[in-house]
Amino acid sequence: MSHDLDKNQHSVYRLTYHLVLVIKYRRQVITPEIFNRLIEIFNNNASNFDIVLEESNFESDHVHLLFKAKPQTQLLKFVNAYKSASSRLIKKEYPEIRKKLWKEAFWKIGYFISTTSGANLKTVTKYIQNQKRL
Repeated sequence: MSHDLDKNQHSVYRLTYHLVLVIKYRRQVITPEIFNRLIEIFNNNASNFDIVLEESNFESDHVHLLFKAKPQTQLLKFVNAYKSASSRLIKKEYPEIRKKLWKEAFWKIGYFISTTSGANLKTVTKYIQNQKRL
């Protein structure tokens, strides 16, 4: 993972996120082959949102994705587009999965996302508290 700062015309930033997506009802359907396809779909969608995948891993019922984004990235739109595309394509390309799912749902409706950019919250809070006041 790169710790370099990103830049645009008006700012310097490092925006990294940890995203966890869980299979509906925690069905154990993710295999290494399916995970590789999920990552391929992620990267195809990510390019439309200026997102770069930094790291990924999985268990049979969920995936972990660490990615970089830009300040203008619309995270909600990206996550929804990725979940929709991956659900549709995985069910189409791996029809045997449908037998393990409840109805048509592939992913749980919700997800977990957290910022991971740089120092931890305690360090940033202390830094701000120790700044001089005028």
